[in-house]
Amino acid sequence: MFAFISQNIDIILIATIAIFFLWDLFLELRLRKERQRISYFFKGKGTEDLEGVISEIFKKERQTEEEIQEILKRLKKLDNSVLHSIQKIGFIRFNPFKEIGSNQSFSIALLDQKDDGVIISSYHSKDATRVYAKPIKNGESEYPLSREEEEAIKRAIGS
Repeated sequence: MFAFISQNIDIILIATIAIFFLWDLFLELRLRKERQRISYFFKGKGTEDLEGVISEIFKKERQTEEEIQEILKRLKKLDNSVLHSIQKIGFIRFNPFKEIGSNQSFSIALLDQKDDGVIISSYHSKDATRVYAKPIKNGESEYPLSREEEEAIKRAIGS
């Protein structure tokens, strides 16, 4: 065996050097890839250490949490505002005076989510137009309602 090694020492050394060269090349490529990943992770962070990066992440997380809390406050305020905004509309045209005119009169119900609001009625005749408004609470009024006003309220609640 020693005779074989001594006769082929040049080939063995070249093969050994080639194996180490390939191994070194492989390790260099892996090292470059890891450097790229680390460089990407730290890119734009303004710091070179992991502790700084983690500290920055926690700082941004706190800011995000504060922003979320502010958004939730605004959302609650909007929810409350929406409860009292006009969400339901019922409209009907009619002719209160069968002998004259056409469907120039109307009733319109403007209600919020709780069915509170107002009913506005306009009665048009040959001589004049009269407009009436009545408050609505829970879909009803404390004032007497005409058939058309009741229908407008039903349409609003059903919409």
